[in-house]
Amino acid sequence: MDQKKLYRALMAFCLLLIVFGFCISSPSDIFRGIAKIYSSDDMLITDYMAIACPGAAFVNSGTVTLLGIILLRFLKTPCDGYTVSVVALMAGFSLFGKNTLNSAPIIFGSFLYSRARHEPFVEYVRISFLATTLGPLVSSIFLRDPSNPLVIAGGVLIGIFIGFVLVPVSKASFHYHRGMNIYNMGFAAGLLAMVIVPVLISFGLEFESVDYWFTGSNVLLACFIYGLCLVLIALALILGKGSCKDYLKLLRTSGRSSSDYVKMFGLAPSALNCGINGILVTTVLLVVGGDLNGPTIGGIFTVMGFSFFGEHVRNLAPVIAGVIIGGLIKQWSLTDHSAQLALLFCSSLAPISGYFGWYFGIIAGFLHSSVTLRAGLPLAGLNLYNNGFSAGLVALVMYPVINALLLNRDHPGPRRERALGFEQEELRNK
Repeated sequence: MDQKKLYRALMAFCLLLIVFGFCISSPSDIFRGIAKIYSSDDMLITDYMAIACPGAAFVNSGTVTLLGIILLRFLKTPCDGYTVSVVALMAGFSLFGKNTLNSAPIIFGSFLYSRARHEPFVEYVRISFLATTLGPLVSSIFLRDPSNPLVIAGGVLIGIFIGFVLVPVSKASFHYHRGMNIYNMGFAAGLLAMVIVPVLISFGLEFESVDYWFTGSNVLLACFIYGLCLVLIALALILGKGSCKDYLKLLRTSGRSSSDYVKMFGLAPSALNCGINGILVTTVLLVVGGDLNGPTIGGIFTVMGFSFFGEHVRNLAPVIAGVIIGGLIKQWSLTDHSAQLALLFCSSLAPISGYFGWYFGIIAGFLHSSVTLRAGLPLAGLNLYNNGFSAGLVALVMYPVINALLLNRDHPGPRRERALGFEQEELRNK
């Protein structure tokens, strides 16, 4: 694999976002919109398309992600499936919550952690990008009094603390669910926020969740996403010899972290998987009556990114089906804003269906659809990866129960063999 070519492809993606932004909005609207983005507290749900304009949201996404890629290249970070997933996640969440202002202090905090450990920052830079999930906490401190240097310094220090602490916390939280929650940083950030937010509130700081949600451009945005996915599929089929055969092998994997499909199968099958998954989740969202905007496109980009790192149709579909079933029989609608995000980010639990079976995937999605609507309330919308936090809770409960059932010596058979194989794989990973 030529990592330079893959980096160029990621940069081209960023430029595409910027160019598309200028195509759908005027430059004056974009520049005014960027100013609004940087003056927003960014808490869930702050759709940059709603508070600014669609063009400004895409330009912010492309710019933030491009700066991140430049830093990755400068540090000579390996460009593998993990890197692609992190870049896609940055692009997605820069449509509704992340910007350079609230991300930089957190990344710097992770840099200080690497210095404290006397280790190169390249080992932690991708984790630092994921840690920007708590960027709204930085923004909300900044904007309390932007003219006061002490307030600004407080926001910077909070961001540095988050970046420093989240690195070890995320490593520890991974062991709780044994790789069954792909969006592990959301779980780790939720745990940290459960400590930070009550402390800040006890000092008199108040946080109120918001709900800025853009609607009305489904056709235009759908054409953009479908076009991007079709290009990926076409390139994979044209340039990748045997990509279909390797893609079928990819579908037989569980998706448990860490499943780096670029290393395992190559770039072409991974790109093919990305395009197919993007079409799948976009179509499902539109069929249930959802909206295409900053948060939902952020979810689609996240699924597409993690299609290089653990997600595929076979392990995605059961979890999504579980959320849909929940929307049909529970006291909320699939068109609710939070439910639309749950429909996309439930993909975090794909490894459960991929390893233990589609029936457990449906149960996981069914549970997640309710947990994610309530688990984030104590966090006051300050953790952008709220679904990752909720998925971590579901996986934390389901993993030991399923494992205990499948390892029951009184009921030997394929299920028990599968669980035993999982434990052996876990030992090998260690």
